[in-house]
Amino acid sequence: MLLREYLVDVADRYYQLHEERDSTPEEIEQALAEMPSDDLAPPQGVFLLAHHDGELAGCAGVRLMDARTAELKRVYVRPAKRGLGGGAALLAAVEAAAGELGAGRIVLDTRLDLVEARGLYARHGYREVPAFTDGPYAEVWMAKELG
Repeated sequence: MLLREYLVDVADRYYQLHEERDSTPEEIEQALAEMPSDDLAPPQGVFLLAHHDGELAGCAGVRLMDARTAELKRVYVRPAKRGLGGGAALLAAVEAAAGELGAGRIVLDTRLDLVEARGLYARHGYREVPAFTDGPYAEVWMAKELG
């Protein structure tokens, strides 16, 4: 459910910016199929859920890319829960999880229009780095050394 909300949120923003429309249910289903999150599970990954006042508030995942590097994926806080520190708490938890997986570095890619996410990452020590992926939606690449 939360992954679907995440995809609707980022897809709607993308389509509003580029085509002045929202995503369709078919596009969301296609994205879920093309970008599965199955690898955000042990032993190579972790998917975390955040709660606030007893309600599901957000999620974040991390997966190992190699023995030293983890990739941050699917960071999302529900709109009604934004501004309450959930993004920072998710980042701290996912960074700890990456360290437990053995990673010394965490990387991510994001889009230029996701300015709030980029601001969150920058405030928490992530810095822009050269491209390390070539996905169709990757426009900014960031990294942080852990520990």
